[in-house]
Amino acid sequence: MKTINLSFPLTEEVRKEIAVPQVLAMGQFDGLHLGHVSVIESAVKLSREQGIQAAVLTFHPHPKEVMRKGDYQGYLTPLRDKEEILEKMGIDVLYVIEFNESFSSLLPEQFVTEFLIQSEVKVAVVGFDFRFGHKGAGDENKLRELGMPHMNVVTIPPLTLDGKKVSSTSIRSVLHEGDVKEAQRMLGRRYSLRGTVIDGEKRGRTIGFPTANVEPSESYVVPRKGVYAVWVMHRNQKFPGVMNIGVKPTFHKDRIKPSFEVHLLDYSGDLYGQELTVELVEFLRPEQRFPSIDELIAQIQRDSETAKQILENRS
Repeated sequence: MKTINLSFPLTEEVRKEIAVPQVLAMGQFDGLHLGHVSVIESAVKLSREQGIQAAVLTFHPHPKEVMRKGDYQGYLTPLRDKEEILEKMGIDVLYVIEFNESFSSLLPEQFVTEFLIQSEVKVAVVGFDFRFGHKGAGDENKLRELGMPHMNVVTIPPLTLDGKKVSSTSIRSVLHEGDVKEAQRMLGRRYSLRGTVIDGEKRGRTIGFPTANVEPSESYVVPRKGVYAVWVMHRNQKFPGVMNIGVKPTFHKDRIKPSFEVHLLDYSGDLYGQELTVELVEFLRPEQRFPSIDELIAQIQRDSETAKQILENRS
């Protein structure tokens, strides 16, 4: 898969590069949840039937981050993660438009004529709630009207689970509740965070539970503070573990920024500077303050045993 970064106005050189007959799925696609997957899979299927390129158009940074509106609190699927998933789905080209205040003022008519038609988009595939152009003035019907006769528009209906629409907002909500199993159900995969192991307080090794202090590589949505059973990916290997997300109240009273500390159950070695990907499997308990170190150690032992039992059946 090829990634092409775009910024408006497009240069003549870029216009020539992207002028390829294609089926284009459009959206923010934060989370790449099952609803988004239905849009993208439809685009791939249509492109194969027509023998033309399968492409995805997304925006970065997140529009809510730039415009400082709505409930933006980090990414469910940062751009690097998004690229990896889309490549596995069979996408040929990913267009990443730089979303800034200038682009946000683009009229629907300008977006269609200056990008979609000139890019030789034959079919645009969008979700039922797709909006584009200044203040979201364009919808699927406006897109269809402006694209005629050069471009067809296919609208994918909402995907529901148990009668509830799958959305990035609902996934954020369940993550904030610690319900990572429901998040997994809506995402179609486990929620994960990627980051680099950095120096921490090194307190874990003194109590018999060495931990890797993971600094997230992106601004991820932070799940509920607490302890989780996790799988940890490192250099194409997978290790069971326990992760604490929080401020370690047993040792700190005024800390606000959460840390991400992982204890790998079947690993010994130096992980400093290494990149880890952590999949959240199940929420074990809220973070809590213990009156003594011995009580904390006893609880960590119980957490480790619980996680081990859970992960034995949840590869």
